[in-house]
Amino acid sequence: MDEILLRYPEGCRVATFLRREKRFFVYALLDGREVIAHTNNTGSMLGLLRHGAPVLLSPAEDPKRRLRWTVEALGQGRFGKRFWVGVNTLTPNRLLAALFRQGLLPWAEGYETLKREAVNGESRLDGLFSGGGLPLLWVECKNVTLVEDGAAAFPDAVTSRGAKHLHTLMRLREEGHRAAMLYIIQRPDGNCFRAADYIDPLYADTLREAIQCGVEVHTAVVRVEEDGIRYSGELPYRG
Repeated sequence: MDEILLRYPEGCRVATFLRREKRFFVYALLDGREVIAHTNNTGSMLGLLRHGAPVLLSPAEDPKRRLRWTVEALGQGRFGKRFWVGVNTLTPNRLLAALFRQGLLPWAEGYETLKREAVNGESRLDGLFSGGGLPLLWVECKNVTLVEDGAAAFPDAVTSRGAKHLHTLMRLREEGHRAAMLYIIQRPDGNCFRAADYIDPLYADTLREAIQCGVEVHTAVVRVEEDGIRYSGELPYRG
């Protein structure tokens, strides 16, 4: 599918990654000068932070913001087979709405409305589908940037917040709602999806427990390019 689901802001630039500091700051070389860009990705970005790798930067919408640039993606690959890995953690929520608008979520077919950033108890979930005479469908999205041995995997760092979301979805299932995880895989080189139990065994165990409780697991693979993000299909879940 060549239609852009999510277009990047005008003025994006490709720079050269130098280093990451204090989680939220990425130093890059742009037009021969060192610049500091903001990254909202609090994960480890395991395997992506390679000195000299391309980094895609988008300009800040607010001209008064202290950091002019935001990190959207990091370049990976060797021997001429380079690709982008999307690392902006705000993107999955935006893609959820775009995929729904384009009819690319078959498991959400029949629903009429999507409320983003839906609050339930002490949790804020990425989406709430309603309408069409169907039970409410609560969805949490996660950004997948890690591939190991051909398997796209989440998380890339220990995440107590991720486990909390799974417990919320389990509770919603017990209350009679539908509940689902949507893993947005922002790289092209995985052939299946799995929980990264070698990084966070508690999250992996909790995901398996959630599935037994009826929480659905769905994936969406997207192709990240310099002008925007395109849909590429799904990957099977391997528990």
